[in-house]
Amino acid sequence: MGPLKKRLILALVTIYLAASLTFVLIHLMPGDPAYMWAMELRENLGMTFEEAYARAKVMIRYDPSIPIYVQYVRYLGDLIKGNLGESLLYYIPVIKIIIKCLPWTLFICSLSLLGSFLMGILLGMKAAWKRKGLFEPAITFYASVTQAAPEFLIALILLVIFGVDLKWFPMKGAYSTGVHPGFNLPFIASVLYHAILPVLSYSLTQLGMWALLMRSSAVSVLGEDYVTAARAKGLTERRIRTVYVGRNAILPLITTLAISFGGMVGIAVFIETIFNYPGIGYFYGDSIARRDYPLMQGIFLVIIIMTVVANLLADLLYTKLDPRVKLE
Repeated sequence: MGPLKKRLILALVTIYLAASLTFVLIHLMPGDPAYMWAMELRENLGMTFEEAYARAKVMIRYDPSIPIYVQYVRYLGDLIKGNLGESLLYYIPVIKIIIKCLPWTLFICSLSLLGSFLMGILLGMKAAWKRKGLFEPAITFYASVTQAAPEFLIALILLVIFGVDLKWFPMKGAYSTGVHPGFNLPFIASVLYHAILPVLSYSLTQLGMWALLMRSSAVSVLGEDYVTAARAKGLTERRIRTVYVGRNAILPLITTLAISFGGMVGIAVFIETIFNYPGIGYFYGDSIARRDYPLMQGIFLVIIIMTVVANLLADLLYTKLDPRVKLE
């Protein structure tokens, strides 16, 4: 069996274990999860408790009278069919909510992560190259402050200053209500305009981390023999910095980049809630707060799948960037 097949099998096993874990966690929760929703359905829809309880059990796919192993088999069968259940809050299939909100989270996470990564690489390289000046201590101080401050605090500060006080940017939503969604300039401009503060909230907290990681990696590469040999050959400082140092120093950060993507989706719960941004983090936080078990379970599974796939792609990319590393 080749290394690629082994990686794919390992990824599928990880996803299967994550799906099983979410099922177990839901069923280990104290009390009857259908009881609370039966009470709410009775109040909102005027049903009898028996009718509401029966409907709640169907919606969350939970029935204490059915053996746990039977429920587990049904759960896996529904997953294979792409059926994640129906949201208790919105009364629509969970998969429809995920399909609608996931692109917004991927959009701001991708912009934030790639932007902070590229800028951090440049700052980290400069800090490693000029270690005797004031630039390196400044980067270290900035990274220490931003890493100590929680992401939601940065988001609140940006919201208060640029949204409430200065009114430079909108405080909620993914685009203005007056534009027509589609591939047109007003809609694209509105989407980018509304994404500025959420993207900054992500980027400002991640920038210092990438700069420090790149600085540390670049400093270790500067001591390698091939860098000394390149200088002895009379190569320009720019060529040494980009080809010999930068290319090799960035390799250890590739895997961290993939892991960070999964972590940023988790951070989205706080950022998107603060800005009322209709991404997967906003709905995940809402499902936890209001105990929407099917939505919570479905989004958690999607986050796990995204993290596993990102790590798999990082492993494959790493072997392409550095031929010395084998996939095994």
